[in-house]
Amino acid sequence: MASANVMEFTDSNFEAEVIGSDKPVLVDFWAEWCMPCKILAPTIDDVADANTDSLKVGKVDTDANREISVKYGISAIPTVIIFKGGEIAKKFVGLTKKEDIEAALAELS
Repeated sequence: MASANVMEFTDSNFEAEVIGSDKPVLVDFWAEWCMPCKILAPTIDDVADANTDSLKVGKVDTDANREISVKYGISAIPTVIIFKGGEIAKKFVGLTKKEDIEAALAELS
């Protein structure tokens, strides 16, 4: 992963890192073979780098973490879900513009 501010979420740490987080969490569901996911990656890195104090950002490799991907109904990637207080606050499916993600984050604050 390019940014040090982007965590790796897995089936085993998702509950603690995302659901139990005291600040909003942006989760990028992706896979290595997914070209749109690779195109979205710099946007995710930019959002993570710009919001280090107010937001936790991480990625879930859907191939390696089937349990959490199924639990949240990930049927197309990339899918970006913003969690707040352990609940889904916003969900984007497909390539998403940085402006749309930033607008959703602004609504949460």
